[in-house]
Amino acid sequence: MEETSRSLVTVAERPINSAAIRQAWDEHQVDQNGHNSNRRQTMDNPDLEALHQERSESRHAIVEDLGGTTGDEKKGCWASFSGCITGIWTTRQLTNSKDREIYVKTTIRELIVYIIFLAVLCFLTFGMTSANMYYFTKVLNDLFIATPYQDNPKYTFNDIGEFQDVWDYLETVALPSLYPEADYNDKERKDMDKNILYECKLLGTPRLRQIRVRNDSCDIPDDFKRAITVCYDVYSSYIEDKDPFGLMNTSAWTYHSASQLLGSEHWGLLATYSGGGSYEDLGVTLEEAQRRLGTLKQNLWIDRGTRVLFLDFTVYNGNINLFCVIKLVMEFPATGGVIPSYSFRTVKLIRYITILDYFILACEFIFCLLILYYIVEEILEIKKLKCPYFKSVWNMLDILVIVISLVCIGFSIYRTISVEQLLQELLMDPYRFPDFEVLGFYQTQYNNAVALAVFFAWIKIFKYISFNKTMTQLSSTLSKCAKDVAGFAVMFFIVFFAFAQLGYLLFGTQVEGFRDFATSVFTLLRVILGDFDFHAIEQANRVLGPIFFITYVFFVFFVLLNMFLAIINDTYSEVKAEIAKQKNEFEIGDYFLRGYNNIMGKVGRRDKIIDIQTAIKLADSNYDGSMGFEDIRKHLKQRNFSDLEIEMFFSKYDKDASHDLSTKETKLMLADLEGDNAKLQKESDNSRPASIHSISRPPSSMSQFTNGVSFEEFSVLSRRVDRMEHSIGSIVCKIDAVLVRLEGMEKSKVKRRETMNKILDTIDEKEAGERGNPAQMEKLVREELANWDAGSSFSLSGHSPKPGQ
Repeated sequence: MEETSRSLVTVAERPINSAAIRQAWDEHQVDQNGHNSNRRQTMDNPDLEALHQERSESRHAIVEDLGGTTGDEKKGCWASFSGCITGIWTTRQLTNSKDREIYVKTTIRELIVYIIFLAVLCFLTFGMTSANMYYFTKVLNDLFIATPYQDNPKYTFNDIGEFQDVWDYLETVALPSLYPEADYNDKERKDMDKNILYECKLLGTPRLRQIRVRNDSCDIPDDFKRAITVCYDVYSSYIEDKDPFGLMNTSAWTYHSASQLLGSEHWGLLATYSGGGSYEDLGVTLEEAQRRLGTLKQNLWIDRGTRVLFLDFTVYNGNINLFCVIKLVMEFPATGGVIPSYSFRTVKLIRYITILDYFILACEFIFCLLILYYIVEEILEIKKLKCPYFKSVWNMLDILVIVISLVCIGFSIYRTISVEQLLQELLMDPYRFPDFEVLGFYQTQYNNAVALAVFFAWIKIFKYISFNKTMTQLSSTLSKCAKDVAGFAVMFFIVFFAFAQLGYLLFGTQVEGFRDFATSVFTLLRVILGDFDFHAIEQANRVLGPIFFITYVFFVFFVLLNMFLAIINDTYSEVKAEIAKQKNEFEIGDYFLRGYNNIMGKVGRRDKIIDIQTAIKLADSNYDGSMGFEDIRKHLKQRNFSDLEIEMFFSKYDKDASHDLSTKETKLMLADLEGDNAKLQKESDNSRPASIHSISRPPSSMSQFTNGVSFEEFSVLSRRVDRMEHSIGSIVCKIDAVLVRLEGMEKSKVKRRETMNKILDTIDEKEAGERGNPAQMEKLVREELANWDAGSSFSLSGHSPKPGQ
């Protein structure tokens, strides 16, 4: 009897493998109160109970990966708050889920937040710059740099070459431009109109400042000590002349340190100069400025000890709310002569005036909140990942952007406070020199920092789209060819620096592009791009110049540069081939395509091929190309596919009936789906113009196309066929269940007959004599078998007899 029971259990287990699994997924509906409507049924079936338990555990795991809580857990205020906070700062590095769909959703959320951050940053950037800055700088540059001397129209600021040129420029160009007295009709201007270019207000007074070196600052050879008694070395802060000179009675003739002048260093063409020296404020009127400048000239304020002369002043244009901090520099090298240079820093120091400015202020507050958001996010990631966090380039880029942003925020606060103080001091004493140099310098550095922040912020977008195999081509190519490029770089720079040093030694005394080693390096880089002056090289050395140029072009341009391009091209080809072999994973494009397909499903134009492709990509959780039946079934059931459709679709490609698809079978499935999609698209494209053509024909010509149907009719018929397939599918499922039960009952009947025959054959005649007539016992057994058959037939009709009847 134990063997009979085991056989019955085996028969009973068979339909559960197909029907019970479907019941577990179709009928497992949990209401809002957490009560399971089919719990009573699953308690009687261990297979269903196991399936319910597995699904509940997977649901708990997914919710925990998302940072939330399940319905089975007790929720409190702190749990809800912590869950909300965790959900806000959930990133791809913080989530533990292996579900590709959850990974894509997290990426999209991160990308959306980052796009908002990038948009706010761009608003701030464009809000602090405008085209007016360029034009404001240009007109002032043309006025002070391009204006010719009154007595020599061929000379401008850039043509200054000796002491006399300096005084001529100051007297005939600088002072008339700084203090315009007459109008273009030669009449005197009103006091309110005495502005530079009519629109620019000169703030305070301009300042002339020079730095000198000592007479004993250089060593003279013994042979020339008697002939040369005065010697001034090149500038250095250690040999500055700090003693009074000339008249020795005012600030123009005495030395003042950088701390006394509140000055800053200046990086010139020849050296870096300190913020100290002797100075003369020119005043606020033309007459006063001419008088003071004449005194300096008459007493030889500029002499051989002078190494640099600065003319500093600041103008403000109220029409466009812009400051321009101007510094005109004239350096006096130890070689003799004058080397002019200049600096125009156009900055917006007063930030909040117009409505647009206040909009930028609101963006600044939002920017601060976003920076705070990212600080918390990075802290959470560091707390979780610890040391491995710092091994990622993208994480280091995140920290760099945050640090730059914090520096910009701090300077913005400092600038607002400092400008307010400077303007208040200037209003109290309009005859003083307003030192906007430091503020203008830091404002320029602030602009540079913001520019770097925007640049790195745009580059950081690759962090959120790098999981797309198309977007990884750049990073994959660079990382794969890094070793080859590093080896090539060593060889390239050996040859390149050899040519740079050769050019510096051959042409350094005559060609400006080779005046020092650093300039020679940039000159040779420009030659690679086709920007060179061959005639200057040839004129410097008629023999070695052409040889130098030809050999450099041959080895660097034709050989080394093409080797570099070959390395990049070969690596890129390898990366393209590898990407082509990679499996198509579920990506952002698939996520949006699925959403679009769901919308189209609302209007009856859902593409089931897209649903199947999406389900396959999500089912391959290990990204190895192999997947099981239950994985595919779970995702296809979510897209309203029937069990019959799923089983027929899976069995078509499951050649070995292992209930698992191998990598080869998966590739075949995806290839067929792509082919079907292309075929349907082609048929759709062909059917639409045909239907339009048929509608546009007259009724007499419609008889030629009696076999064709319109696209609308085809859609209606297609929906009817889908409904019929669904109905037939349910019927086939029921028939399948009946056939399985019949097969099981038939086998049980055969087993029972065999068992009873064995019993009959083993009955001993002696024992039969004691218990009765053998024929009578056999008759009873036959009747019992007949009753079993009748009971089985009765149970097949759906009315199983109760025990004991």
